Amino acid sequence: MTAMRVYLGLAAKQERIPAPVLDRVRAAAETAFPVPPEVIRGREWHGRGVSLFAWTNEPDDSRQPPLLSAHGDRIVGVDGHLADPADASRLPDDTVGGCFSAWIAADGRLTASTAINRVCPVFHAETPELHIVGSRALLVHLAARPDDRVEHDVLALQWMVRQGFFLSDETPYKGVTALRPNSRLDVREGRREITETPLPTAAPPPTSPRAKRRAVSELADALLATVAPLRDLGEPVNLALTGGRDPRVLAALLHAAKVPFRVTTNGLDTHPDVIIAREIAARLKVPHTVIAPPQTAQKDAVLVEHPLGRAWETLRTCEGMTSAYESIVSYLPYSGRPTIAGQSGETLRAGGLNLLQTDLSERALRRRISTTFGKDEKLFTDAANEHARELARPWLAHPDPLEALDHIYVWYEVGRWQAGARAGSLRRGDPVRPFLDNRVVRAALGLDQAWRLSEEVIYTLVLRFAPKLRDVLIEGRPWRFAEGMTKRRPWSRLPAGNLPTVRTGGGWSWRTSPGPALTDALREQVLGSLDALAPIVRPDEVRALFADRVVARPALAWHLYTVSTLLTGLYPGKQPEGLEEIRVSRPDPGR
Repeated sequence: MTAMRVYLGLAAKQERIPAPVLDRVRAAAETAFPVPPEVIRGREWHGRGVSLFAWTNEPDDSRQPPLLSAHGDRIVGVDGHLADPADASRLPDDTVGGCFSAWIAADGRLTASTAINRVCPVFHAETPELHIVGSRALLVHLAARPDDRVEHDVLALQWMVRQGFFLSDETPYKGVTALRPNSRLDVREGRREITETPLPTAAPPPTSPRAKRRAVSELADALLATVAPLRDLGEPVNLALTGGRDPRVLAALLHAAKVPFRVTTNGLDTHPDVIIAREIAARLKVPHTVIAPPQTAQKDAVLVEHPLGRAWETLRTCEGMTSAYESIVSYLPYSGRPTIAGQSGETLRAGGLNLLQTDLSERALRRRISTTFGKDEKLFTDAANEHARELARPWLAHPDPLEALDHIYVWYEVGRWQAGARAGSLRRGDPVRPFLDNRVVRAALGLDQAWRLSEEVIYTLVLRFAPKLRDVLIEGRPWRFAEGMTKRRPWSRLPAGNLPTVRTGGGWSWRTSPGPALTDALREQVLGSLDALAPIVRPDEVRALFADRVVARPALAWHLYTVSTLLTGLYPGKQPEGLEEIRVSRPDPGR
């Protein structure tokens, strides 16, 4: 288990790092670390022309590897976790197991490196005197500035409005860039070099049942190795379980690995997530807890946090790189209680950007890349649209567009979206996330994209780990590779056995049905700050978005709200006080 760790490295371009810079870094740490100041512990190492700072909210030094550890003449820090803590001595080797970034310092030398999905991020900047690397973008920005004034990269923030995360290596802060996946930044005697290792190339699709089993075996073994240490924790692991595909794989995985676990589902009893999770728990004979959202006494509405409070917490936690539309895990004191979560399981399904793609022709796939980068073009200014097209060009030039979409998912949806969103859970003790493990990602990317996209791979994993889940319904549409099949074809001839095809439908959510009161709060903030947003969006189009009593595109409204509050100075700043909850009615209270 891990908690949040924050690293910052400085390397002088000449002989030494000025003392005022070191003081500025120490002062900025509390601003950039989204936990109460009293729980932060720090360590520092200073050598010839190089300094490495590390902070954590871990209550003691029992976790391995340590916050900073000596290996010969090198000082090593690990953000995230290693499958084997002894592998700290091998860093920055990015083939070791775990989910991590590496931080290494020595006299005259500084190195920071990302693993295959950069979900433990590295941000970098430079000044005329210094090279700066860190795990928090705002901290890097503040370390690079001569004062504490934040300067935003407004053009880059068009990604936040389009997608709710960054489809580039940019950040909200001028001069700060995210290091790419599988990359290493080295500073030697004041000179910087960045090297990048390409992501694995997928093998051709297997053509026989035996070849399929052999191909899936490497992925299955990598998943089992990831959760094996959980067997000896002395208490059950808590799994966040829904009715979807990825948490089901994890339930089956824990069952196969003989890891004691229980499951928890958030939602109302009538929601498909709750109904299906209850069935999975019953079949695997594990305890199941349902956590319902706050409701009014009549249960005809839910009470939700005021969006300004939600935005402040999201900006503070995710540094303006995740939309407040997302549900970020709120802060609680550090806990060593073991938990497991299924985020980024789309890696096993050729990426979330591909999930709805049915036409796999080259023309359709390249059109998908274009629309991904150019989403909602009408809403944006010419400058913002040209910027998006420029960053899409390398991906459109990729010789294999399906692989390009697969890698776009790893680079951006995992490496930028999940990297930001998971900061919330890191503050209270990071869940184990098998789909983010270096070995698992490498094994998955080595499998043919179209085969993974068919979902046969993950269905085969479920059958391999827990055959008793064979016919449990899936929330939403059926398994992709079963679509279109009828009873005229014997189920026994299908590659994975008997498959359910019943759709469950969706449940109500206040995020997708925000109601008039919440819409009013979003509208007031966004329309009141159009001057700040004008460099990237067209004011008339924004007004049209909010023209109806209830906004029809709530996710886009939240994206605009998030960027609006960032640009108008909500954070860094004090937490807003005195905000009342907002009542969001169910569309049909009598149902």
